[in-house]
Amino acid sequence: MTRLILALVLGLAAMTGRSDAESGPVYAVLDFEDLTGWAEDDHAAALEVFRNTCRDFDDPDWRSLCGFAEDTRDAKGFFELLFRPVMITDGADALFTGYFEPELRGSPYETETYRYPIYAMPPEAAETRPWFTRREILTSGVMQGRGLEIAWVDDPVELFFLQIQGSGRVRFPDGRTIRVGYGGFNGHPYRSIGKEMVRRGIYEAHQVSARVIRSWVRRNPLIGEELLYHNASYVFFREVSEVPADRGPPGAMNRSITAMRSIAVDPAYTPLGAPVWIEKQGDSPLNRLMIAQDTGSAIKGAQRADIFFGTGEVAGAEAGEVKDPGRMVVLLPIQRAYALLPEAVQ
Repeated sequence: MTRLILALVLGLAAMTGRSDAESGPVYAVLDFEDLTGWAEDDHAAALEVFRNTCRDFDDPDWRSLCGFAEDTRDAKGFFELLFRPVMITDGADALFTGYFEPELRGSPYETETYRYPIYAMPPEAAETRPWFTRREILTSGVMQGRGLEIAWVDDPVELFFLQIQGSGRVRFPDGRTIRVGYGGFNGHPYRSIGKEMVRRGIYEAHQVSARVIRSWVRRNPLIGEELLYHNASYVFFREVSEVPADRGPPGAMNRSITAMRSIAVDPAYTPLGAPVWIEKQGDSPLNRLMIAQDTGSAIKGAQRADIFFGTGEVAGAEAGEVKDPGRMVVLLPIQRAYALLPEAVQ
């Protein structure tokens, strides 16, 4: 009987509906045949990443699926049998970007070379929203003499991009490496430096990338410093060196994320830990099952995702070039998927 019910549910045609609030997101339940390249993906690789965080679900629907995930040997069949693809839209165009785990040169102590601190979060910054701006944090002296420095690095531009990425590694002169992860922020919304450069007429929109921003700020250090203050948001860190070096940095679920299988999403639309099918267009199209295991202050919207490219300079170069359209489809447990639709179309 259970298999019959599942077959009937899976055989339903794609249906669409609007959420209860007329201005809310729109949901469309699709078939797996509607997903471009679905049959060709490595579903076993995606399932392995899914297992890494599925144990952290509190909801009974998800926890029961996690039990099946631990025992199944048919990854593709697992997703097709127990999930439905749900397209969630909010009126904004889809946008895929990339992020990575940078490695910075640093020191556990301040020196003439290493003089830019990576800060832990002050207690009052978590209690006051919003707290001081980026400019105030770096120029007012509010952080000095408090022992909040985790490490010191040699490049303020790389430190700025470390904050955008949210995690990274710091290599000391003796070869030792520590890892830092997101520890909170000052409560100010993220403001794009790239968009500000376009607004000021420095570059056209299609010219802007992380590499271009780095290069321009270094060539124009005084104006560049002022430009970086445009982003009032400031990210604090915590040391997470207990994560093995051969694994990815911890994401928002406090589990290691996986290169080219983990994405950052907006949890207001996409549940953390959920499988997400992405169809990224652009110069390097990508059709792949990813797992939503991270978030980001700039990742807002139902069709917004940041793809984790891995660790180091090569990953950073690849991630920095991604700014592509496409679509993302969330895989939800069957009952949860159809519960999103208005009664009239169920």
